[in-house]
Order: sequence, then structure tokens, then C-alpha cells
Amino acid sequence: MAEHRFEGDRFEKLKTILRVTRGNFLEMFDFFLFGIYASHIAHTFFPNDNEFVSMMSAFLSFAAGFVMRPIGALTLGPYIDRMGRRQGLIVTLVIMAMGTVLIAFVPGYATIGIAAPILVLVGRLLQGFSAGVELGGVSVYLAEMATPGRKGFYVSWQSASQQVAIIVAALIGYTLTHTLAPEAIAAWGWRIPFFIGCMIVPFIFVIRRSLRETEEFSARRHHPSVGEIFRTLGANWRVVAGGVGMVMMTTVSFYLITVYTPSFGKSVLHLSESDALLVTVAVGLSNFLWLPLSGALSDRIGRKPLLIAFTVLAVATAYPALSWLIRDITFGRMLAVELWLSFLYAGYNGAMVVALTEIVPVSVRTAGFSLAYSLATTIGGSSLAISTWLIEATQDKAAPGYWMSAAALCGLAATLFLYRGGGARRPTAVAA
Repeated sequence: MAEHRFEGDRFEKLKTILRVTRGNFLEMFDFFLFGIYASHIAHTFFPNDNEFVSMMSAFLSFAAGFVMRPIGALTLGPYIDRMGRRQGLIVTLVIMAMGTVLIAFVPGYATIGIAAPILVLVGRLLQGFSAGVELGGVSVYLAEMATPGRKGFYVSWQSASQQVAIIVAALIGYTLTHTLAPEAIAAWGWRIPFFIGCMIVPFIFVIRRSLRETEEFSARRHHPSVGEIFRTLGANWRVVAGGVGMVMMTTVSFYLITVYTPSFGKSVLHLSESDALLVTVAVGLSNFLWLPLSGALSDRIGRKPLLIAFTVLAVATAYPALSWLIRDITFGRMLAVELWLSFLYAGYNGAMVVALTEIVPVSVRTAGFSLAYSLATTIGGSSLAISTWLIEATQDKAAPGYWMSAAALCGLAATLFLYRGGGARRPTAVAA
């Protein structure tokens, strides 16, 4: 009987993971579409005779969503820490859907003029506001419902669900390139994935409403007020700052190897759009494989060894790997380099996300996690624009490797700070 009950509990937890991460998949699917189809969005909403100016305008609009992330974290994070994980995940889904619908249906610049890029920017800001707490809400939910000793494995599925979003978005793009003429894709075909995202929203909303509140949250006798949450965050600003440094490695490497890859392959390396999208699919599959393995390994040997090992590897190899690719640009070399960078990202991130849920004070877990993550992503999410600028300024197509190495140094320094003395830095308690 006990064995059957154990199997039943595991099955219920598996279903819960799927319900939580399906919503995360949709929100990240909608969020990443903007970056993956940046060149088409640039021509539709930010037309310019100069290709560099047009792409930079689109990438800066993409980055604007990340500016809203800290605001979303500070607004919705305390709400979730006070009102509950389930309710917060429903709210973030609704806001993200509003932004996606706006981007999907706004006419182009040729039709409504300056109103087009303004409305697209509003859509990006709504998406950023929601995403500012989405990852934190999902990660904390998974951490609090995980079985003892397997928290790293459970939390890793937050990031793994994002990889499914990348794979699906890239496969849709690959299908479009083989079924529609380039002119049709540029004119209206790029909107199809956004329409698909809009149609999925009602189903994910029903799934999220079926979630139960986590037992850990429900068992707490005291749920802090907004004032108490902000005081606790202020008292633990060093922990939050260290968390920002840890996330820098994750967010920069992630956006470089996923969202930036189609634009990098097509616009910088001059490979076909199909080849660039196939590489993106391969990267998503690689991430999906390595993330839970890294999370599970961190449960066995600890978070610190993995965090240090993968940041050191990134510092040492990111730029040399891209330089090797640039010397002889082929599909095979691009695939090999991107898969190596994927291994570095996933090996680090599988341990990093769960580590961040552990170093933040329990009473402000969602707000603290989300604030640290969103502040780092404000910078890391600008990687598309930063990489485009670095290549233009240095005339070195491998220059994004410098940016990834710098982010890895941030992650290494933050890990050594937060885990000095052999364990994670303990948060400061604040009286109610």
C-alpha cells in the first residue's frame, strides 16, 4: 500500500509540474517570438534604409520589455508572496496574453505610421511586466512542492519548459520558410506564431486555475505585508545583488544561444534562415536534455561546484569558440559551437535557479528571486542589441563571445561571494 501511495504521489507531482510549466511555456513562447522574428518585425514596424538602424530599433524595443521586469517583480512579487503562488501565476498569464494580442494584431508602419511602433512597444512593456515575476513564481512553486533531496531536479523544469517554447517557435518558423514565399513571410507570415500563442491562452488559463496552492505556503501562519516584504528585501540587498550577478551568466548566455541565434546566423554569418532555425531547434533540445541532468547532479554534489565549473569554462572558451566559427563559417561549425555554449548555459543554469530559491529569505522568496532575476535580465536581455553593437563597433563577428565571458565572470564572482565559507550566505531576518 505504501509503495502504491508513493507512486501515486509521484504521479500527482508530475502532473503538477506539467500544469505549471505549460503556462510558463506559453508565456515564454510569446515573449521569445519577438526576438526570433526580429528581422521581420524590424521591417514591419521600424522600417529604415539602413539595415543596422532598423535591426537596432527592433532589438531596443525587445530590450524595453526587460526594463519593465524589475517593476513587475517589485509589483507582482510582493502580491504573490502575500496572496499565494497560484493566484499570482494566473495574473501573470493574463497580462502576458494582453501584450501578445497587441503585437499580433497591430498593423504595420506603412498602414498606421508612428502609432505602429508605439503600440508594439506597449505590448513589449506588458510582456516584460508579466515576465518580471513569471519565472520567479514558477520556480518558487516548483521548489515548494518538490520532494526532499530533489529540489534541483524539480526546479530545473522551469527552464526546461522554456526550451520547449524555443523549439516550437523555431519549428514553426522553419515550417513557414518551406511553405510560404519570403515575401509572404515578411508581409504577414511572421504573425502566424503570435496568432497561435493567442489561441492557446484560454486553454492554459483553465490549466492554471486548476492548480492548488503549495502546502508550504498554505502552512505559514503569517503572510508578510507589502511593507514587511520591502523591509526584508532592503535588509538582504547584498543577497539580491549577489543573485543578480549569478543570473547574469544565465540570462546573457541564454539569449545569445536561443533568441539571438536566428538573427546571428542569418544577418551576421549569412547562413540561410532555415539553417539558423535548425540550429536553434538543436540548441533547445540540448538545453532540454542538460538542464534536468544538471539540476539532479546539483542535488547530489551541491550547487557550488557546478556554478564554479561552468562559469570558468565559459570565461575560457566562449570567445575562442566563436572565433573558430568565424574563421570558416559553415552550418556544421555553427551547430557545434552553439551546442557547446548550450552545454555551458544548461550546466550552470540547472544549478543556479534552485540555488537562487535557497539563498533568498523564505518570506519574500518570490519577490526576492524575481527582483534579482529581472534586474539581471534587464541587462542580459539587451544581449541582442549589445551583440549587434559590439560587432558593428569592433568589426569582429565573434565579439558576442566577449559579452558572454563578462557575464560568466559576474556569475563566478557572485557564486564565490554567496557561498564563501563553504555554504550559501544566510539571509538577514527582519522582525514583523
